[in-house]
Amino acid sequence: MDPRSVLGSGDVKYHMGATGEYITRSGGKVHIHLVSNPSHLEAVDPVTVGRTRAKQDRTGEGGREAHLPLLVHGDAAFAGQGILAETMNYADLKGFTVGGTIHIIANNLLGFTTNYYEEHSTRFAACIARRQSIPIFHVNGEDVDAVVRVGRMAVEYRYKFGTDVVIDLIGYRRHGHSEVDDPTITQPLLYKRIKEHPPLWEIYADDIGATDAAERAAKIKAEFEAAQKKAGTIKQKPTMRELPNYWDQYYGGRHQPEFEVETKLSGEELAELTGKLTTYPEAFHIHPKVKKLLEQRAEMGTGKRAVDYGMAEALAFASLVKGGIPVRMSGQDSRRGTFNQRHSVLIDIENENEFVPLENIAEKQARCEIYNSTLSEAGVLGFEYGYSRDYPESLVLWEAQFGDFANVAQAIVDQFISAGEAKWNLLSGVVMLLPHGYEGQGPEHSSARIERFLQLAAQHNIQIAQPSNAAQYFHLLRRQALRHWRKPLIVFTPKSMLRHPDASSPIEDFTHKNFLNVIPDAEVGEADRILICSGKIGHELRAERKKRKDNSTAIVFLEQLYPFPENELVAELERHGKTGDIVWVQEEPANMGPLFNMLTRLRRIAGERPVLSVKRSASASPSTGSAKAHEVEQKTLITLAFTRG
Repeated sequence: MDPRSVLGSGDVKYHMGATGEYITRSGGKVHIHLVSNPSHLEAVDPVTVGRTRAKQDRTGEGGREAHLPLLVHGDAAFAGQGILAETMNYADLKGFTVGGTIHIIANNLLGFTTNYYEEHSTRFAACIARRQSIPIFHVNGEDVDAVVRVGRMAVEYRYKFGTDVVIDLIGYRRHGHSEVDDPTITQPLLYKRIKEHPPLWEIYADDIGATDAAERAAKIKAEFEAAQKKAGTIKQKPTMRELPNYWDQYYGGRHQPEFEVETKLSGEELAELTGKLTTYPEAFHIHPKVKKLLEQRAEMGTGKRAVDYGMAEALAFASLVKGGIPVRMSGQDSRRGTFNQRHSVLIDIENENEFVPLENIAEKQARCEIYNSTLSEAGVLGFEYGYSRDYPESLVLWEAQFGDFANVAQAIVDQFISAGEAKWNLLSGVVMLLPHGYEGQGPEHSSARIERFLQLAAQHNIQIAQPSNAAQYFHLLRRQALRHWRKPLIVFTPKSMLRHPDASSPIEDFTHKNFLNVIPDAEVGEADRILICSGKIGHELRAERKKRKDNSTAIVFLEQLYPFPENELVAELERHGKTGDIVWVQEEPANMGPLFNMLTRLRRIAGERPVLSVKRSASASPSTGSAKAHEVEQKTLITLAFTRG
């Protein structure tokens, strides 16, 4: 236990990563990096591959030759864990390939107490890899020379053909399910045979005709025992790893005001970027609908039309790559955008050639890579998290098709994104874009489960935001890339509000504002009711207030949910007087959304004022599947928000 950490948090020693140089028998050096990993078996697979891709991209030419990912699996896990299949599925895809991963199955015919014939339906655990055109080597773990030969062939094959290779290293586990377990309880016959079976060193000594095997074995055993005894006397835990120097200028820990940076751009810069984002080669045959979109975006960037979310994001990305900051994004439908809002890649309608405006912003710009991912959440999010771990100066984003689908990647969120710094002192700036909002589209297309992310939030481990307009989204993305405080960012993005006039922003908001954690209500001063909300519901509340001609109800947008912007919110509440009711309003049911998290915080800062809430009734499902029922619920919700007493 590290006594300097909170309640001894950190991780057990066999989950901690390590780095070092391995000296080969020929005197060469191989740098090895053991990736920090949780007990969730194969969850580390995509993280390792993503980290490898980042290292290869940093290296540039020759990167695939310089960095080789090696994954060691248990036989039960290789056959049983779906995230491995997701990871292998994108092994040869442009956006995710690393030129081949070597997989070693430590096949001890045992999944804790489960026998091999209960683990998989095929003869070998490795058969899951037969769907791909890659070699699978089955080798007897007691045939030392064969193991070495297969290892050499696997490496040579990977470097020759650039694909994955699987080595099924078949053996047994002499001490059973774990070193403190008694395997004779569940596999009595097998472990009777293992007990009578000679150890490997005796078998190999006999194979090669060694005459002094027993003496050499005793000597090696004595060396190990002496080293272990010496290690037991060490008072200070040795440093097992060293971060690469590209992490030197980035830091974690708790947020400090001095970490903030300016994110605004001048009107001239915005106009210049707009010109690059809305033009394409003269001979390019563009789709008529996309042509109209680009014409509208040209008006947005020059102040003739309010800027929507799609253009705000494009301006943020363009400004970053022009400034030398790489941008990488992946997700299902991400190139076009699930809601037809992005169009980052233009397709020639006559020959399907591609043109990417974001790759043509400036001569010496940084890379901008936007990929449509495989139909995977956990595997792809794990890859992007891993990529962010070894490319801290880039903006790395993963976008869910609908925010609800992030729950399929929950292990990556729980074990890496929210806890990586606390467990391993490893930082990441990965961004999760999760479309969220109640629009009558049913239970699986409404909620990105804000409540789950808020439950994971502590010690300033992550950032959680729901920007309510396009300019806020622009500043949020730029802030994430430009400041050197590296924390994962979870963004709840809109669906119906992507093009809504209420959520669009004038171009001036891009030139004189940073991201606002709290958006004040400039229309109301002294108020007898202060509605605090986040996201789409705030725009609906303002529309209702206008309809009612209500001048005594303030509506405050809470843009950053965590870290909780207490000082900014207190200042805004005081601006509206000290007597008005404070009401948290949300679309989500009472057992979901930010409610539980916010009520505690609001009551702490409210003083003597009552803190109330308006929300849907508690529900087992995030939302109704009926559009008409949704309309009734939403109307009732908004009416209750303005009802006194």
